[in-house]
Amino acid sequence: MKSEDRTSRAHLSRKYNIVYIIDGLGMGGAERLMVPLLRNLNRQFFEPRVCVLQVKDGNPAANDIRALGMPVDLISVERLRDMTAIYRIRKYLKAVKADLVHTQLEFANSLGSFASKLLRLPSVCTIHIMPSQDMKVKSKIHQEIEALSLRFFCDRIIAVSEEARLFYIEISNVSPQKVITIYNGIDLTNFINVDRYEARLEVHKELGIPLDANLLTTVAVLRHLKGIQFMIQALPTVLDATPNVYYLIVGSGSHHDALVEEVDKAGVKERVVFAGLRNDIPRLLAASDIFVLPTLTEALPTVLAEAMAAQLPIVASAVGGVPEMDPDGRNGYLVSPGSPGELSEACITLLTAPEIRTEMGQNGWQIVNEKFNILGQIGQLEKLYLDLISKYAK
Repeated sequence: MKSEDRTSRAHLSRKYNIVYIIDGLGMGGAERLMVPLLRNLNRQFFEPRVCVLQVKDGNPAANDIRALGMPVDLISVERLRDMTAIYRIRKYLKAVKADLVHTQLEFANSLGSFASKLLRLPSVCTIHIMPSQDMKVKSKIHQEIEALSLRFFCDRIIAVSEEARLFYIEISNVSPQKVITIYNGIDLTNFINVDRYEARLEVHKELGIPLDANLLTTVAVLRHLKGIQFMIQALPTVLDATPNVYYLIVGSGSHHDALVEEVDKAGVKERVVFAGLRNDIPRLLAASDIFVLPTLTEALPTVLAEAMAAQLPIVASAVGGVPEMDPDGRNGYLVSPGSPGELSEACITLLTAPEIRTEMGQNGWQIVNEKFNILGQIGQLEKLYLDLISKYAK
């Protein structure tokens, strides 16, 4: 269903200016999701623009957004306690004649919601993480500020999974009616158009991996809570059972050096490839055999939807919203978080049963098409935007 078909039932006298405020435009899941969202938003009815509060990894997604013909503006906010930030954001929203504000991530949710309310603008926020689970990154006081801002100044809070919704309601004391679940969607065309055989030939050659080797792949920001260290610990057992295996780690982050040490400690240096930041994720997934996400906490990992779109069976930790992406074990195996033994067992089972890998990959494609297609997410967002704008106009 095209975006204009979903929205054409509404009587609109003009385009509405939707301002997306986000902390940065690096390579995290929330940041990367901005591009397909904006690409598919109905431009007949909405005029989107993005406001970024920080520069992270050079904000690579900003170029992709500008290539869509949409402006990306910077309002630099280095600290949440910057007392000028709310008023600078308010001034900006007034200058661009915003009709609705959609915030994402910590600083944007805390400051953008408040600034929107000062202008009596409808506001929406998306919660992408299980809030209190990442305390090394987000301090308790920052979490409380964000919760207070969303409780009093935001009109609708979007959780990306039902598990995340229930968890957020429990820890934030927000009214359940205010928090809704909308699954993140991905643009499936990015995966349909990939030649899997050609991708395998090119990627294996580029990374120095034998063409006949089985490839386990993880795509993630490299930090402790992604649990990649547990897959590295599981790898020797996997190699004992299925020797022709390599492990590809895609991403960058503060935990990189610790993971390199873990690889040396496990004695698997020759079988682990660190690919760093990449902008060709569909191609890398198409060249892989199994996707592994050994995360310790997750609201709804977009990268699992991407792996399913690439028709890969998955091995993932049963945390947060992950079980909502793998109903009845149809498209992979879920394991206990922090368990190298369960990771190795699941990987070995799949590596030794190619027919099961194929069946699970096909099931994953069906699930992602039904539940995590970007068009479904966009349709729900467009209806929410119009409902809130209409409500404020009364």
